[in-house]
Amino acid sequence: MTTDSPSLSSVRSRGLPWFPIATILLGVVAVFYIRSLPEFERNLKSWLTAAIPLLVVILNCLWFVFTPRFSWRTRLTGLAGLLILGGVAKWTTRVDGTLDGTGVPNIVWKWSKSEGPSVAKVKVAEAAEGWTPDAAMLAQSADVPQFFGPNRDGRVTGAKLAGDWKAVTPKELWRQPIGLGWSAYAVVQGRAYTQEQRSEEELVTCYDLFTGKLLWSYADPVRFSQWQSGDGPHATPTIHEGRVYAYGATGLLNCLNATTGKPIWQRSVLGENKLENIEWGVSCSPLIVDDKVVVTGGQTKGPVLFAYKLDTGELAWKAGDDQACYSSPLLATLAGKRVVLSNNVRSLTAYDPASGAVLLDYEWGGTNWPKASQPLVLGQDRVFLSAGYGMGCQMLEIKAAADGSLAATQLWAGMKMKTQFNSPAVREGHAYGLDDGRLACVDLATGERLWKEGRFASGQSLLVDDLVIIQSESGPVHLAAAKPAGFEELGKIGALSSKTWNHPTLAGRYLLVRNDREAVCYELPLAK
Repeated sequence: MTTDSPSLSSVRSRGLPWFPIATILLGVVAVFYIRSLPEFERNLKSWLTAAIPLLVVILNCLWFVFTPRFSWRTRLTGLAGLLILGGVAKWTTRVDGTLDGTGVPNIVWKWSKSEGPSVAKVKVAEAAEGWTPDAAMLAQSADVPQFFGPNRDGRVTGAKLAGDWKAVTPKELWRQPIGLGWSAYAVVQGRAYTQEQRSEEELVTCYDLFTGKLLWSYADPVRFSQWQSGDGPHATPTIHEGRVYAYGATGLLNCLNATTGKPIWQRSVLGENKLENIEWGVSCSPLIVDDKVVVTGGQTKGPVLFAYKLDTGELAWKAGDDQACYSSPLLATLAGKRVVLSNNVRSLTAYDPASGAVLLDYEWGGTNWPKASQPLVLGQDRVFLSAGYGMGCQMLEIKAAADGSLAATQLWAGMKMKTQFNSPAVREGHAYGLDDGRLACVDLATGERLWKEGRFASGQSLLVDDLVIIQSESGPVHLAAAKPAGFEELGKIGALSSKTWNHPTLAGRYLLVRNDREAVCYELPLAK
């Protein structure tokens, strides 16, 4: 018996599978469009670039399960295969941190070893108290006793560096493994101080600047770990009058003898005040103000800053009503008042250094994303703020109020400097910093971005006279000109070869760079 009706099998096989073809094409177009947006931040680009293909796969799996194009037996077999494949992936892979500063997880085999530092038990130099640096080399160094440059403003002046690394390459003095962590170096009289994680101990360490020889180490039996930020401390020690003040990732504030590393006092800032740690770990580098050391609090809403007496560690004051973020407090003079500035989750705040009284509470940015950039103080009445994650930048005018407090007025705002881990620095009315991973120059009078070049990802920058030293996230260090006319790269050194979030330290002509695996010191060429 014949019939004109087509068989079920012929219906199932008729025509092209338009749904998967359309979703794949749309996914490709969407990825290319997102990647082409010039002001769309790297974080969102990376997450969407990863999420869109995943969504396409999920939609096509659902189409395969429910389409009548295939028999139930074929669809059930395919579904079973997908479930088995998912189970195998779960049991054979794991997340090993992030690929980069965008936070996209790094998926590795479960049996693979993490590429951590190969730091053995480093022998401490004998008779560290009697150690003396090389006098000739010491004469060409300079003290950098705290985070973000000698004055905590991202600038080094008077270094007289050569402006061409292509003609004269920096000389590598030493290279060695180092413990986990994102701390930078503080340097005083030929000693280089940092913080690092070795096994289950968080260390404050002191090295010979010129040889890399370990002079002493102090250990606390604690370990901070978070899958995105990694393990170990994030802050940089501060050196003051023969003492080291170091703030660990779990909230331990240590005061140590700078010559021997012997402990003088310790405070558990978060523990004593019943504060929950911030998500990616305490990152504040201690600030010395008069007879006090000032550090930030935790994620629990309440006091933002804690001031302790330098000699005894006794609490002098605690102040503020916000949550701490990932920047460090700094000392400034605004509208004739000497203040401690703090960049917080909700606000920018200013405090009286003597009493902790709140003199300014200015809300800015969002509360759902982290702020890590340092406020940039311009003269006595301007503060430049910047952050990543869609917050952008703005310029504030600070004036004294009738009641003795300070008032902030926004002069302009924009998205032309979107700093993430990086903090900008100022030269002759222009800010130089990493705008979403690319070096940018912004006119601070108008907020206009004059140029934006290079690709340095979640790196760091340091302004040195009319030069910019850029530590890229991937490890190499670049030299560029700091000039409004345009971007000019002046050289590059390989330096490191893995994810680097640590800030570079320039002590005279000696450049210290490190990450969570390796540390290197370079002697930079000087201008003729």
